[in-house]
Amino acid sequence: MPVTTERNVAVLGAGSFGTALANHIAGNGHHVNLWGRDAATLNNISETQRNDRYLPGITLSDNISCCTSLEETLANATDVLVAIPSQHFGNMIDQVASCAPATCGVLWACKGLEPTTGRFLSEVVEERLGVMRHYAVISGPTFALELAAHLPTAIVVAANTRDYADSVTELLHNDRFRAYASSDVQGVQLGGAFKNIYAIAAGISDGLTFGANARVAVITRGLAELMRLGEKLGVQSETLMGLSGVGDLILTCTDDQSRNRRFGLALGEGLSAADALESIGQSVEGVIATEIAWQLALKHNVSMPIVEQVHRVIGGQATPIEAVGMLLGRSSKAE
Repeated sequence: MPVTTERNVAVLGAGSFGTALANHIAGNGHHVNLWGRDAATLNNISETQRNDRYLPGITLSDNISCCTSLEETLANATDVLVAIPSQHFGNMIDQVASCAPATCGVLWACKGLEPTTGRFLSEVVEERLGVMRHYAVISGPTFALELAAHLPTAIVVAANTRDYADSVTELLHNDRFRAYASSDVQGVQLGGAFKNIYAIAAGISDGLTFGANARVAVITRGLAELMRLGEKLGVQSETLMGLSGVGDLILTCTDDQSRNRRFGLALGEGLSAADALESIGQSVEGVIATEIAWQLALKHNVSMPIVEQVHRVIGGQATPIEAVGMLLGRSSKAE
């Protein structure tokens, strides 16, 4: 991809998705400073051009520089990309506020809401960086390993200004990666955060060996729940029917690269929530998302029976088979 202006992009988070995005941006001809909490991972990347823990078999771009100092990573950034678990997002934005240039744009690939308040991450950015800061969220059906392997991928960029949406699209777009611009920042965040809940539900169903019919029912009725909540929150229904909504929902519910689906499989096979989390060994965003979604459902009086039952299973208030019984035992109604 020809580069019109080389940018200095700070990528915060050296896990699977952060590293894959850093590699993608660097491959587009930009310089990337990659920061992470695990010095061993950063040393591995610096010495071998690989992140063997998260992206085995992938050789990374030599346009990536690894930094253990957050201040050094952020010092000359034209753009800051945050790719960490959403529960740490607020603290990271505080660091961006104190260390990054005031003119740099901020984008994130975190799929979640603020755990303590249920607020959209865009609200956290506006509160701590000000409403004049350019920001964007990127979301959609993307597995990190496939992105790093340069397999065809499509995502959505939702920004607070059209200029910054176009700027981020230019940063990411190439002949194997299609980026679509959107103005529905909250809708894109909602789909990305809550699809993980239904991936857990689909995993539970498959862990119980209920088959393809049940899996598709979870996906379809999960989308209906998501649309009901979205209407209450004022997001655009078209967004939830697009890549960052139904697209990401289908991907996450049907492929075992999804940590949330694998967590659900473990629950369906009889593991406790704690043991299932330990078996995954990485962050499972859907656990926190389930609590947030259930609280929002109660607050806005939205019927979300799948969310309710996943919430009960994670909390140890019902076994997977009991939760399925509650769903199937509900009275008949029109679709």
